[in-house]
Amino acid sequence: MNETILVLNAGSSSIKYALYRTIYESISIICRGKIEIGSNTSSQFQVRDSRGELLWQQHLHVPHHESAIEVILQWLETQTDKQWPTVAGHRVVHGGILFDQPVIINEQVITQLFQLVPLAPLHQLDSLVGIETLKRLKPDLPQVACFDTSFHRTMPDEERIYALPGHLTDQGIQRYGFHGLSYEYIAHILHDHLGDRAAGRIVVAHLGNGASLCALRQGKSIATTMGFTPLEGLPMGTRCGNLDPAVLLYLMREQQMNHDMLTDLLYRHAGLLGVSGISADMRTLLASDAPRAKHAVDLFIWQVCRQLGAMIAVLEGIDGLIFTAGIGEHAPQIRARICGHLKWLSIKLDESANQANAIRISTAESHIPVLVLPTDEESIIAHHTLRLIMT
Repeated sequence: MNETILVLNAGSSSIKYALYRTIYESISIICRGKIEIGSNTSSQFQVRDSRGELLWQQHLHVPHHESAIEVILQWLETQTDKQWPTVAGHRVVHGGILFDQPVIINEQVITQLFQLVPLAPLHQLDSLVGIETLKRLKPDLPQVACFDTSFHRTMPDEERIYALPGHLTDQGIQRYGFHGLSYEYIAHILHDHLGDRAAGRIVVAHLGNGASLCALRQGKSIATTMGFTPLEGLPMGTRCGNLDPAVLLYLMREQQMNHDMLTDLLYRHAGLLGVSGISADMRTLLASDAPRAKHAVDLFIWQVCRQLGAMIAVLEGIDGLIFTAGIGEHAPQIRARICGHLKWLSIKLDESANQANAIRISTAESHIPVLVLPTDEESIIAHHTLRLIMT
C-alpha cells in the first residue's frame, strides 16, 4: 500500500505540518514546515525538504487556523510532483476516557472530541478546527486522530486516580497525562542511543512552552506530571502548573472570579509570564536582567527538579535522563542548572557538549547518561495513521 500522509499538529499560535511518503509499512519524509498564526501581525510560512533545506518561505496574513490550513493546501497544489495527500493524521491533545488509541474520524468522533474542549481549551479546539476545515475543503480525504493521552494508559491506578469519591473517577475525573506523542517518539528511538539501558528507568523532560516530565520503564509510561488537563504539573509559559485547589475557592469567594475569569488566569496569564510580568518565552527571560525574569527562571528550575525527584522515587532509581522540546533541546543554561541540582545522582555534565546541544551531554564518568533528543511527534502520527488505514 502506497500512501501520502499529511500530518497536522495544531498549536495555539502555529501549525506544524509534514508530508510523508509510504511504501508498505515504512514512511519517509517529503517535506515539513510551520505556519504562524496571528490576527494582528505578519505570519511566516516555511517549508523544508527531507534534509532540512529551505524550500519555501513567505510572509503573509494568517489570522486563524482555518486560513492556515488553506495556505498549506494551496501550497501543496502548486507542487509539480503533485504528491497530494491520500490521508491526513492529526495530533489531538485530549482523548478523555473514550479514546485510548488512534481512530478514524467520523461525525460521532468529532462530536465526542468537542465535548473534551473544556479539558484542554488551549489545544483541543485548534485541532478540531483543523479537522473540520480539512473536511470542508477535501471531504473525501480520510482523517485520523492521534491522542496525546493514549501513551499514558499504561500508568497504574495509583498514578491515575485522584483521591476523590469513586463515582467521580468513574465519570472520567482522573489523571490522563499529555505530551504522549512526544514521549512515544523518544521511547521509540531510545534504544539507538542507550542500548539495553533504554528498557530501564528513564525520565524524559519535555520542556517547552508546555512542559511536563514522564517516568518510563520498559519504554512505557508509569508516571507523568500533567493530569486531568494540561494545566497540572510544572509551571509553563502561561500555565500555572500545580496549585492548591483552595486558591481557586479563595479567588471565587474573595475576588468574585467566575469560571471564565479563572480559566483565563490559569491558562493564559500565569506561569513564566505571570511570575515575570515580562514574557512567556524562556529565551526572553534568560536574556533579561530584570529581577522578576530571574525569579521566573529560578522557579521553573526549582519545580523541574522538585518533580524530577518524584519521578525518580516512583521509578526507584534512574538509568537515564532525556531532555526534549524547545527549552529542553535549545537551552543549555537551563539543562546545566537542572543537572547541577542532580549531583547527588553522580551526574556529571560535559560543558562543551551541553553548549553545543549535542546528543550526549554527560561525561563518560557520569553515573547517569544525560541526552538531548529532538522530538518528532509528526512521524509518530504518520506511523499511527498508516497502521490504522492498513487494518
